[in-house]
Amino acid sequence: MEEESRVALPQVSKVDLKCSFTFRNSKQTYSGIPVIVSNMDTVGTFEMAVVMTQHAMFTAIHKHYTLEDWKLFATNHPECLEHVAVSSGSGQSDLDRMSSILEAVPQIKYICLDVANGYSEHFVEFVKLVRAKFPEHTIMAGNVVTGEMVEELILSGADIIKVGIGPGSVCTTRTKTGVGYPQLSAVIECADSAHGLKGHIISDGGCTCPGDVAKAFGAGADFVMLGGMFSGHTECAGEVIERNGQKVKLFYGMSSETAMKKHVGRVAEYRASEGKTVEVPFKGDVENTILDILGGLRSTCTYVGAAKLKELSRRTTFIRVTQQHNSVFS
Repeated sequence: MEEESRVALPQVSKVDLKCSFTFRNSKQTYSGIPVIVSNMDTVGTFEMAVVMTQHAMFTAIHKHYTLEDWKLFATNHPECLEHVAVSSGSGQSDLDRMSSILEAVPQIKYICLDVANGYSEHFVEFVKLVRAKFPEHTIMAGNVVTGEMVEELILSGADIIKVGIGPGSVCTTRTKTGVGYPQLSAVIECADSAHGLKGHIISDGGCTCPGDVAKAFGAGADFVMLGGMFSGHTECAGEVIERNGQKVKLFYGMSSETAMKKHVGRVAEYRASEGKTVEVPFKGDVENTILDILGGLRSTCTYVGAAKLKELSRRTTFIRVTQQHNSVFS
């Protein structure tokens, strides 16, 4: 019986992690390893994009770089422009700034429209406006967690929907507001809705290890966006701090008091901060973390018999458990 049940599994080294997509509204094609560095100002940096591009991975650049910063980056690293997105909020000043960057650096074809709460008429109208203004650019938009809103944003002009409210390591939305949605359930539901319209999704937040990244892809995510897993590296923004003999770097949520004071000067009186600031042990170059994530994904594929990452969701079954791993020596 054992002999009959064996199947030929792909070798780890032969697993193909590159995926190719054609986007519904922009008609643009993408090819690469669909792991994205989050557009948080600590990790979504130009320095990070340079390393990610070498691995055919993607970076959503944070929205606080100036037009001159972008021009310099485009001049020095033109090879990276196919693997980065310009990020924007939904205000008029955000639109003006993003438009000036895309006009000055026409090689960039990806836009990341990022708000904490994608469930507003204003945001839907903003997506429509950006689609009309940039008909051939691929638009990422979010964040949302339900199939109905995924469909509405795709029909409004977005190509890739960012899925996740509250799962991030430095996000406190769930404790401050009581609002959120379990990330795995959100990805399963939203992927189904997006794929029905030939759209795509990004699982944004909640991954703590390579196994979590694999589960997001297994649940149907086309892309997985990571913040905390890429924090604390040389390529991240900020200085290395010496604390009790240990080297650390700051990592904080973009709705945290730290971020709002840095970029706006204060936390508005009418709202609470929805992020925390933490000191992450300094991890050195991001290269080792990249190899760890990609190696984990390749191993996942061999365990379930997927020769390509794109096959993973078709080979995945989820079982509810109370304990994921042996914690004797944790």
